[in-house]
Amino acid sequence: MASAANANVNAVRETMDVLLEISRLLNTGLDMESLSICVRLCEQGINPEALSAVIKELRKASESLKASENCTN
Repeated sequence: MASAANANVNAVRETMDVLLEISRLLNTGLDMESLSICVRLCEQGINPEALSAVIKELRKASESLKASENCTN
């Protein structure tokens, strides 16, 4: 039983490592934690295209906020 659980954990870890490498090759800017959250959301039924759109919008908003903070400082 424990060996099956270990095999499953190793498979999940290997899958996440491959996904992270693909993410890096595509220059997504996602770290392991963010990528893991995205994968879990997709597994729960979230539309990947909608998730991508939300991430892009959040990045734009973050960049705008940083730019406005730089202008005031």
